[in-house]
Amino acid sequence: MGDFAIHISANLVSQLAEDSGKVKKKTKKTKPRKSQEPQQPQTKVNQKQILDDSKTQKGTPAPGWPLQPPVFLPLSPSAHSAELDAIRSVLHESERVLEKIHKQEENMVQEVTERAKTLRDQEFKLPYQKPLPCLAEKDACESCYKEFGKDPLKCLPLLKNYADCSRRARQQVSSADK
Repeated sequence: MGDFAIHISANLVSQLAEDSGKVKKKTKKTKPRKSQEPQQPQTKVNQKQILDDSKTQKGTPAPGWPLQPPVFLPLSPSAHSAELDAIRSVLHESERVLEKIHKQEENMVQEVTERAKTLRDQEFKLPYQKPLPCLAEKDACESCYKEFGKDPLKCLPLLKNYADCSRRARQQVSSADK
């Protein structure tokens, strides 16, 4: 197809702007000459006869003959079959390419989701944390101090247990570092 370009000049824009305010006068059509009038009725009569003939042929068959549907003969199959085969082969190939693209897309989606999952797991993975030593003794001391806030001497045995436990934990850590 050819390339087309539209050029709008300033004069055309100004003419259109000026013409929009004005009312355009309709041009009068000239009447046909009298010499042409006799030809038109003849064509009208011929057209009416053709229409009437076609209606009678379609609507009512001749007596004794059954009405048969029109027969459409196929065009030369060799010329069209070559074009159709070419179109079909291109269509099948494009469908195969489309299927391959869909498979690749599905594979890429799976890979991306797996990578995203591993990156997220690596980023938000908490390092292994050892449990705090003497956690039970610490909780016992806290609950005792809450219960006996005005008389903390009653929590002295629990506090001694907590101190002994923390001393043992420090010794284990220092011996493991050596």
